[in-house]
Amino acid sequence: MRGVTARLPHKQRSDARDNRDRILDAARAVFVTDGLDVPIREIARRAEVGPATVYRHFPTKVMLVAEAFTEQVLAWRAAIDEGLADPDSWHGFRLAVEKLCELQARDSGFAAAVKSTFPHALDFAAMRASSLTSAAELIDRVKDTGRLRPDIVLDDLILMIMAGNGIHVSTLEARVAACRRFAALMIQALQTSPVPSPLPPAPRLTSAVSVPRRNGPAEWPREH
Repeated sequence: MRGVTARLPHKQRSDARDNRDRILDAARAVFVTDGLDVPIREIARRAEVGPATVYRHFPTKVMLVAEAFTEQVLAWRAAIDEGLADPDSWHGFRLAVEKLCELQARDSGFAAAVKSTFPHALDFAAMRASSLTSAAELIDRVKDTGRLRPDIVLDDLILMIMAGNGIHVSTLEARVAACRRFAALMIQALQTSPVPSPLPPAPRLTSAVSVPRRNGPAEWPREH
């Protein structure tokens, strides 16, 4: 009997962690697709827990949003840190760029919404400064190998991420696919001596217009 009761606290702690993780996963997903105004009961439903369980882990919605955003920031930092840890600087840089672009695709305005709706929930300036410092170190490291164009600066990486944010398609899957291809194109452009390599599949972005494939220069349909 003592052995059974001794295992109960550990199981309860494990269940609580599982519930917390499910709540955060559900919250991030619903915040991205439905916005920050989604009711707690909907987050609870998607996490397959009761609203009381959500409030037990996150007494206020601000705390839930802040935690979900923090987890996202950590994912961005992890992508950069993984690139820095790679012994092959160029491979690490490519990996970081690919992951950053995919994270941006999955963000879908979530970060901007958090900053505008809860401007004092987190120290956004400190988070940004820390990430930019690591990103600058990654760029300098790969430039030292001669694989990256010497005129590339940190602002170019920011510009690339901002450009990726302008990709608007009907589904998340198409947005991720488009950002992956965009990242591959940019990586080749950033090389000192670009070497063509296979690109990820191109998402269908011209469904509204039938555009014939040609071997020569593309021609836009004429206006009538």
